[in-house]
Amino acid sequence: FKSIYVSGGGVALSNMGMPDLGITGLDDVLVDVRRLTRVTSVPVLVDIDTGFGASIFNIERTVRDMEQAGAGAIHMEDQVLAKRCGHRPNKQVVPTEEMVARLKAATGARKDMVIMARTDALAVEGLDAAVARAKAYVEEGGADCIFAEAVTDLAEYKKFAEAIPNTPLLANLTEFGSTPLWKLDELANVGVSMVLYPLSAFRAQSRAAEEVFKGILADGTNKNVEKNMHHRMQTYEVIDYMAYEKAMDAAAAKAK
Repeated sequence: FKSIYVSGGGVALSNMGMPDLGITGLDDVLVDVRRLTRVTSVPVLVDIDTGFGASIFNIERTVRDMEQAGAGAIHMEDQVLAKRCGHRPNKQVVPTEEMVARLKAATGARKDMVIMARTDALAVEGLDAAVARAKAYVEEGGADCIFAEAVTDLAEYKKFAEAIPNTPLLANLTEFGSTPLWKLDELANVGVSMVLYPLSAFRAQSRAAEEVFKGILADGTNKNVEKNMHHRMQTYEVIDYMAYEKAMDAAAAKAK
């Protein structure tokens, strides 16, 4: 994988135990962005919902703070402030002009960060309106990429791609949502250049944790569920634990 994603829904679920309904704020997301950028060098794409505030000044602050925290890109959506999950019913979108203004604020505040515009209009206004919005977000708002949410047919991606040639197009393949889980080559054939798996690991971890604790309760021991876990040394390899331990040993030896 070439990049990492900080999901708004993921922050709400894993850090706060709350639904993805615009409850989390800027600082809640920044905490995770800083944690990730400290330990990885790959680009981080961050979900900033509608910009974390009602005015362009809030959006400007969000973009500056995200860039200072090390984010390589953000995506901002065209839902109303009382936003909903992109794959749930009863979403509402702001007028195109309002989203263009949001994007102008974001692009004006950034230094080098990539600005991606997400549109939720497909499920609300239909394909033609959503494509027209995407075109305006690029040509008028200055968006670098487009995130078309809740797409249900491959041909819909093709229409987006044709309307905004040379603009990267992202597909969100979140499980159990509105969008079928297409293969990468199928998506590439209709103009998609980026694919997002926002909660795949979280859902797998949640299922694994549930099975582990069920096993402990059923068996009275964790011995039978060890097979479902990373070995201690595998975890150490991921975080380069032994290098830290060696440094501590060397420092202790010098102090003697």
